[in-house]
Parts: sequence; structure tokens; C-alpha cells
Amino acid sequence: MLGKNMVENKILIIDDDHRNIFALSAVLKAKGYQCLSAMGAEEGLEMLANDRDIVVVLMDMMMPGMDGYEAISKMKNSTQFKDIPVIAVTAQAMLGDKERCLNAGAVGYVAKPINVEELLKLLAIYVLTE
Repeated sequence: MLGKNMVENKILIIDDDHRNIFALSAVLKAKGYQCLSAMGAEEGLEMLANDRDIVVVLMDMMMPGMDGYEAISKMKNSTQFKDIPVIAVTAQAMLGDKERCLNAGAVGYVAKPINVEELLKLLAIYVLTE
């Protein structure tokens, strides 16, 4: 049975690839999470401004236009968004990439293909389940 807050607390997935959004949303919804999605950082920031129930962002780091690094920087410099945790999601997985994401302000890092258990452990820290 879902905890009361799990339904109210939303996860925003920001990724320029609809297949990644679909896969992440399907897995997270099956685990009881409520997900929203944006096809780019600009759209994601707009959604954050309009929905106060978003408690964590899964941010693709490599997107055309505004990338995840720039989006995290904008969030961290905003009084409205600075306390919303961001988990970096990247296909790069190169040496130093995790550190670069964490230095940019992400609270966690997962590489594609996503290790679901690892992601769920990170989400459990930031999304209330009871």
C-alpha cells in the first residue's frame, strides 16, 4: 500500500529522449512513484515553477540547448528551486563524470542503463513514503 506522501510527492524526469522518459516513468510508477516529464531543461524549469509538489528531479546531463549542468546551476541559483534535490542521469559514465555532476550540484548520480535498485535507494532518501 502506498504511503500518503508518495502520491503527493512528484518526481520530475528531464530528458530529451522520450524512450528514456518512458522507461524511467514505467519503472518508477510500478514502484508507486508519481512522475512528470519534460523533454528539455527549459520545459523542466517551467514545470518546477508551476508545480510545488515536485520533490526531486532526475536530470539528463547531456541535452541539446540547455544541458543538465546549466539547468542545475540555474536551480541552485534560484531561491525557489535551490532546495530541490537533483539526481544526475547520464550515459557518459566516463572517469570523473560522477564528480563533475556532484560538483555541479547534483545530490546523486546514476549512469545509463539505469541500475533500478541504485536509483530507488537514492529516491528513498528524498521522497517520503509514509
